[in-house]
Amino acid sequence: MTILCVRFQLPPMHEAALPQLLGLLEEFTPVVEALPPDGALVDLRGAERYFGRGTVEFASLIRVRALARYGVDCVIGAGPGPMLARMALRESAPGTTRMVPEEPDAVAEFLAERPVAALPGVGGATARTLCEYGLDTLGKVAAAPLSTLQRLTSARTGRELHEKASGIDRGRVVPNATSHSLTTERPFTRDELDPVLHRRALLCATEELGTRLRALEKVCRTLTLTVRYADLPHSRLRSSGGTPIATTRSRTLKEPTAHSSALTATAYRMYEALGLQRARVRSIALRAEGLGSAEQASHQLTFDPVDEKVRRIEEVADRARAKFGPHVIVPGTLAA
Repeated sequence: MTILCVRFQLPPMHEAALPQLLGLLEEFTPVVEALPPDGALVDLRGAERYFGRGTVEFASLIRVRALARYGVDCVIGAGPGPMLARMALRESAPGTTRMVPEEPDAVAEFLAERPVAALPGVGGATARTLCEYGLDTLGKVAAAPLSTLQRLTSARTGRELHEKASGIDRGRVVPNATSHSLTTERPFTRDELDPVLHRRALLCATEELGTRLRALEKVCRTLTLTVRYADLPHSRLRSSGGTPIATTRSRTLKEPTAHSSALTATAYRMYEALGLQRARVRSIALRAEGLGSAEQASHQLTFDPVDEKVRRIEEVADRARAKFGPHVIVPGTLAA
């Protein structure tokens, strides 16, 4: 067992603290891959031999040092590969480590009863297709003929599904990998029908993304919206783990930006294009993709005094949030 997937319990919009926490992990091994906003993959193969410690000991040390130095707790998943470590992390609680043993029989047992949607990289469309043919667990997918999986999906996807469901993890930890996206999600306390509250959640999400992008001095090129709906009583997905059906749409921005109002306008247009009518929405997520340096990004001058005024107000608001907390200044709609 050589791979850890660590998720630090960082407060919202405190992604700027992640580099320090990554430095803590690099005290044990240089093979660390950042998973912003709050996580990392750690390859301990060399560290175990060098320090003569086991995976559990390393996990305990990471947790203790993160708490002692930064006051941040963490959740840790461990496994023989990145895929299994990520899956183990989902079942961990704060202050604990969930481990998947290295033995093939133990890996097969861990995967067998889990829904196909629990496999990293399996989207809603693929999960629905497999469930329609009775392949609703990873054990059933592993037992299915490769030719069947390839016929239901594609040659490449079918092969990857068969390997992953069988516990074959070809993933690697890539040191110093930079993040190309930021994600935020707004779940509802109950399945929500009201479009006004949907738009309010979108506004809250774009404000957070804009603030985080500006704090990191980044801009994004693409915005992706994911709307997750309530399970239907007759849905095969419900019996395989309760995974909500979701709709995902992406849109490339006119120019790379971290401007909250531009992100909000794009998110609203994507939402309206869905044409939802009394949809029971469980959560709304936004992902900013194609991140680049704000210094190198070009900006089309509009000669619009209102636009310039909004940007200056945004700069002042960012300074106030950095000093007094993320909720000291919010749009009036969110303060109501």
